[in-house]
Amino acid sequence: MEPAVTETAKEDLLARLRDYLDRADDPSSAPAADEAAAPDLFSLLSELAALKNEVKLEARQVKTALDEFRNVFEALETANSRAEQEQQRRREQEQANRARERKDLLLELLDLRDRLQAGHEAAAGYRPRGLFGRRQARAFAASMAEGLAMNLRRLDETLARRGVQPLPALGRLFDPHRMHAAELASDPERRVGEVLAEQRAGFLLDGELLRSAEVVVNRPDRPDLTPPSSTKDSS
Repeated sequence: MEPAVTETAKEDLLARLRDYLDRADDPSSAPAADEAAAPDLFSLLSELAALKNEVKLEARQVKTALDEFRNVFEALETANSRAEQEQQRRREQEQANRARERKDLLLELLDLRDRLQAGHEAAAGYRPRGLFGRRQARAFAASMAEGLAMNLRRLDETLARRGVQPLPALGRLFDPHRMHAAELASDPERRVGEVLAEQRAGFLLDGELLRSAEVVVNRPDRPDLTPPSSTKDSS
């Protein structure tokens, strides 16, 4: 059997309950939960300022890195451009050297052709004097002319494979850019300025002048005039 609660104990418990309820209804007596949970404004501002400085520092570092990268890239691009220009210049120089060497070689071959042509004409037109050995001399000259003609054909074929073609001149009007007037002639039945003969054949290389032709030009109206002014072009 539980002991009975005395009146004094009951009054004491009721008094304590009323006191508790009174304190719960009074807002001023309760702790400020918002103040306890709210962060410190100074600390927040300090952290924001530090973060801002850090962002600025990183931005400057990134900008510096980008500037350095841009400078390196521009330097590489400039160096590459100079290297390409130098390579192009060397290629052009090498091409010019090869073209000049090719032209010099072809001109030497044309000089050789002139000598072969002169020898062939001399052998073909040879007429021995006297009766002794005339038949043998003619046979020898004919054989020599035939051999020279064969060499001439082979040389012309070699030159043609390398783009060398004869410059048409006979029967055409004088061209001061491609011909050299070595002599003047007077033929009233031919056109003024017509090429009557070739003293040295001219040649073209891939359509461009390789060697000018030395020609005889018709001037029936003034046969006493000196040859037209023209530059002998052996290039």
